[in-house]
Amino acid sequence: MARKPHPTPAADTPAPDSDKAPAEARTDTPANVSRDDLLKYYREMLLIRRFEEKAGQLYGMGHIGGFCHLYIGQEAVVVGLEAAAKEGDKRITSYRDHGHMLAAGMSARGVMAELTGREGGYSKGKGGSMHMFSKEKHFYGGHGIVGAQVPLGAGLAFSDKYKGNDNVTFVYFGDGASNQGQVYETYNMAELWDLPVVFVIENNQYAMGTSMKRSTKSTTLYGRGEAFGIPGEQVDGMDVLAVKAAGEKAVAHCRAGKGPYILEVMTYRYRGHSMSDPAKYRTREEVQKMRDERDAIEHVRQLLLQGKHATEDDLKAIDKEIKDIVNDSAEFAKESPEPAEAELWTDIYADADV
Repeated sequence: MARKPHPTPAADTPAPDSDKAPAEARTDTPANVSRDDLLKYYREMLLIRRFEEKAGQLYGMGHIGGFCHLYIGQEAVVVGLEAAAKEGDKRITSYRDHGHMLAAGMSARGVMAELTGREGGYSKGKGGSMHMFSKEKHFYGGHGIVGAQVPLGAGLAFSDKYKGNDNVTFVYFGDGASNQGQVYETYNMAELWDLPVVFVIENNQYAMGTSMKRSTKSTTLYGRGEAFGIPGEQVDGMDVLAVKAAGEKAVAHCRAGKGPYILEVMTYRYRGHSMSDPAKYRTREEVQKMRDERDAIEHVRQLLLQGKHATEDDLKAIDKEIKDIVNDSAEFAKESPEPAEAELWTDIYADADV
């Protein structure tokens, strides 16, 4: 389990091993990546970013209440891993979940309507930002309790192993949650039973607001799986192609019946932990440097332009298309009615045939 380069240095985290080349300089397109693939990844990452920017606006206007955790900056993680998934694979994550929903194919209208607590949302307006589900898209939440989704994800993987199919479950959690005891209990059980689960640590280096250096003695988080015999690696989470390649390796391991795999995806969120977090634990200069030098969307944009796969006008047209989708989702959310009072008594118990 050789250590991979640490791509995204924070102010007081361990020193990185990689260089910090600007996004426009990272333009070596792998031979096995097509123009259509690049355009697809660009579009999907851009949709997540524009959607999250609009969600931030609506929150500021009072249309979204409660907690709201944006995914801006981390788009390459989920888009890269979804590119390695197949139909039937499952995913479960934490409360920073809007990007995961969109990448899984859930509609922008349904997600935004849920954010605003409206009837047209995926949980009928009763779940809000942190609790949305889609059985059709095999998306099992959005969970508000830190680390709670990890053992639940192992349960989803156990279901597939029991049924004898080759589906894989992606369990997403952050660097802060990785210190939870239930994570290690789950590692032990997953390896003991050879569960087909990819544990994805989205390491944005600050958890809720405490840097890795101050909270975690380990220099790697994926390496903690070694005590249980779980292989893993650290991946550049600001490079969608690197994430996809690592994801393909991980799912191949799981589909072959070899048990779980850990991916520590080094990423960086541009906003605070939530909309109420001013993020004073890091400097504006640090965040701007990441935007200028390591932005995942700009990386793919440059690959498209310099590889002559697309023109500036092509990309502007995609941006307009995405903005139209996002604006439409916001209008749909604002026009959708609030849940009826009778909805308070629904979806409490599961319907089961006796």
